Amino acid sequence: MRRVISLTSKAAATLSTVALTVALGTGACTTGDDDTSDETSAENSVTSAATEAERLTVEVVDVLPHDPTAFTQGLEIVDDTLYEGTGLVGESTLRSGPIGGEPTVTVSLPAPLFGEGITVVDSRIWQLTWRDGVAIERDRDTLAELRRVTYEGEGWGLCHQAEADRLVMSDGSPTLAFRDPTDFSVLGSVEVTDGGVPVDELNELECVDDTVYANVWHSDDILRIDPETGVVTARIDASGLLTPEEAVDADVLNGIAAFPDSDRFLVTGKWWPKMFTVRFVPTGR
Repeated sequence: MRRVISLTSKAAATLSTVALTVALGTGACTTGDDDTSDETSAENSVTSAATEAERLTVEVVDVLPHDPTAFTQGLEIVDDTLYEGTGLVGESTLRSGPIGGEPTVTVSLPAPLFGEGITVVDSRIWQLTWRDGVAIERDRDTLAELRRVTYEGEGWGLCHQAEADRLVMSDGSPTLAFRDPTDFSVLGSVEVTDGGVPVDELNELECVDDTVYANVWHSDDILRIDPETGVVTARIDASGLLTPEEAVDADVLNGIAAFPDSDRFLVTGKWWPKMFTVRFVPTGR
């Protein structure tokens, strides 16, 4: 792909307490600082444990074919129709069709647009672009372009929270932006953290009720996120889906779509020859 990984390191600060010796035979004074430090450390441990993300893995239910030339950027299922957005300049598309079958409708994005995440909102579809600062609104049935709106920064992933009536958008940083599904204006944002540490390179998104799932670029992880707090509530290991031979010509995991009214998800990746119907289950099950 094309994004540069930013590495963040954090340094720990150390505080020292200097004991003053008082004359007149009173000796060194103790103020109970050690006890306070122990209590603080214990409180921090409890807090960390309380916010520790659940560890899950994928259980494969079914395997479906996928176009190995599709550089998948967005995936969504609505009314038994699979919508997929693909990227790369001169190769970006939006396509729709039966799940596991050939697309019945495909439209191309003209160069230099680089297609990114997609989401369905009622009778419309929003499609992001990477660094072009343009979101394209389309007709859900024909995929015809209806209009374009502009935005600041990069576009990566997109999903729609129907009950909250808002879009959730990623840009490769730890921040998820909330946008109006009608005019694409910014409504707010939240920083995503795992154990208190910001998580960047959030990529393709999927909204399920009041939860957001996110692929993490350059990894086989899928995060389950509470969008109200930004806290990662689960980290899902989706590694090992492709065979070593299949992985040679494939790129990263990217693409997650929930089957409506089900505990199943459809996952795939850029240039993957397969899609996988999976459940998220506890590690070691």
